[in-house]
Amino acid sequence: MRHTIIIGTGPAGLTSAIYLARAGLNPLVIEGPEPGGQLTTTTEVENFPGFPDGIMGPELMDNMRKQAQRFGAEFMTGWVTKTDLSQRPFTVTVDGYGELKAETLIVSTGASAKYLGIPGERENVGRGVSTCATCDGFFFRGKKIIVIGGGDSAMEEANFLTRFASEVVLVNRRTELRASKIMQERARANAKISWSLNRTPLEVVAGDLGVRGLKVRNNATGEEEFIEAEGIFVAIGHTPNTKFLNGQLETDETGYLIVRPGTTETNVPGVFACGDVQDNKYRQAISAAGTGCMAALDCERFLEANETVPVSVS
Repeated sequence: MRHTIIIGTGPAGLTSAIYLARAGLNPLVIEGPEPGGQLTTTTEVENFPGFPDGIMGPELMDNMRKQAQRFGAEFMTGWVTKTDLSQRPFTVTVDGYGELKAETLIVSTGASAKYLGIPGERENVGRGVSTCATCDGFFFRGKKIIVIGGGDSAMEEANFLTRFASEVVLVNRRTELRASKIMQERARANAKISWSLNRTPLEVVAGDLGVRGLKVRNNATGEEEFIEAEGIFVAIGHTPNTKFLNGQLETDETGYLIVRPGTTETNVPGVFACGDVQDNKYRQAISAAGTGCMAALDCERFLEANETVPVSVS
């Protein structure tokens, strides 16, 4: 029996672990086979406070993990295959370990960026391919960039990237865009954005120094074309990692967990959500860490109110 189990080890889950471990609750943190969240696929992080010279994403996550361990958090590596949230204590089934019990649960499993699945894409993440304009746009100052997508996210990222890029080419496999009218109008009014519509991305082309461009098929002619660029931003959306919950927690229409405004409380008392799994707007490491702190404090207060353990909120 555990006071708290934390599922997920991105900035949100690890911040929760630090706070709960310092409160003497010895949380168990369950991390998947690729712990650390999306930051482990990021090279240099320059917008996380406290690192004036920047820090590598994997190093930042490793430091947060060590900090949680220092205060007594325990870690377990494995897939959560099933949860039972119908009654407390909650049951979490981990592949290779069986069933675990906990009085409270913090879900910080994040959201995975959708990829196209074309050759050269995943292997060049961090070498010119990105899914986060806010995170990586600065590194492409004065360079030509491609944004792939046709929704609001693609329009927003394309507009944002014009702050840095010399030119942004927006590639979409259809002639029509899914983005809202106002987002399309903003993008079309931006002189730095050019359009390559009705083109299907085929391959990310890279060399020794990183991305060189994108190979596409012109759907009108059937011919292959090559668009030169030093950066490619894939903006086709994110998928919140909630499948293992099997619909036991309330979500919005896109699958993100719903929390009570101003808290990290879900619709099940004793279950809290933090980080990108409940945030489809900001999706930043620092905002995820902030909600991780909130989840830990909400969890402490819940345990105290239910007289499970004497807790001093810190």
